[in-house]
Amino acid sequence: MAQPERPLSPFLQYRWQYTNTLSILHRITGILLSLSFFLLVYWLAAAAAGPVEYSAARAMLGSPLVKLILAGGLFSFCFHLLNGLRHLFWDAGYGFELPLARKTGWAAAIGAIVLTVLLWAVLATAVGGGA
Repeated sequence: MAQPERPLSPFLQYRWQYTNTLSILHRITGILLSLSFFLLVYWLAAAAAGPVEYSAARAMLGSPLVKLILAGGLFSFCFHLLNGLRHLFWDAGYGFELPLARKTGWAAAIGAIVLTVLLWAVLATAVGGGA
């Protein structure tokens, strides 16, 4: 008796798409943005507590590991902002065409990198700490 051909499971037929990556990255940056909020609260609380606590906070926030975390938080903000604007256009019914969706996806990713570098340079200059 011959076995009837059965359909394959969807995960065996599925091909990874760029929209998956952007969607997952949007969710991850949202979580990282929320976690970065604690560093902002710490900095503000130290500033309100007085000069001794503030200088200790600046020393801690100036360490290389924390600077890396801050850069990741800044990238999270930039990407989440740009991709969120993209989603707002989608909510209004614009930008669903595949070529345009691809272009806006690339624009959000590349724009986030460029905006992160620019903001990091401006903030480093304004604060005087340097990157």
